[in-house]
Amino acid sequence: MSEASWTAVDEYVSSHLLKADAALAEALLNNSENNLPPIDVSPVQGKMLMLLAQLAGARHILEIGTLGGYSTIWLARALPADGKLVTLEVDRKHARVAAENLEWAGLADKVDIKVGPAKDSLAAMPAGDPFDFVFIDADKQGNIHYVEQAIRLGRSGTTIIVDNVVREGAIVDEGNDDPRVIGTRKLFEYVSSHPKLDATAIQTVGSKGWDGFLLARVA
Repeated sequence: MSEASWTAVDEYVSSHLLKADAALAEALLNNSENNLPPIDVSPVQGKMLMLLAQLAGARHILEIGTLGGYSTIWLARALPADGKLVTLEVDRKHARVAAENLEWAGLADKVDIKVGPAKDSLAAMPAGDPFDFVFIDADKQGNIHYVEQAIRLGRSGTTIIVDNVVREGAIVDEGNDDPRVIGTRKLFEYVSSHPKLDATAIQTVGSKGWDGFLLARVA
């Protein structure tokens, strides 16, 4: 199977299970016009995140890595009327574009965009109002720290999802010296031995190529 076939299947799934969505389409267009990298989750992955957050009954969501807010829109739509999403973005331009996209999507009141290094933003956050659902899609070298903070800021039952954990199969190459691959391999080692995490990972193929998600639950 080729990547063209994977994309065709994504399009087939989208045509049957996703509706045309002006806000999401506008977000991708605005991202492109502002020269943001096209590394958002795919539409079918975005809806998967929304459904998983709904299944978790998430009222309070943390996202690490906003980019232009495409996944943020999907996640914010999972929230109940009194729900809140906090998203962390290091790049001011990306945060500005995301704020525009969230405004157009009618979700600005549900989302708090914190601009700056995620490690700093996380360190400043108290653990008083735990997050029910955490989506991590930032620098891969920081994944262990982000999961540690997700546990600190979460509760028993918190769902944690980490994106891009297969990296076109590079994670099985012990000699690969890409820092992103090394960071991802260390993440698997960390999660596998953590007493408070029960986890699995699933490979994905589609319009975004060959990659995967790690899914964990805090005990």
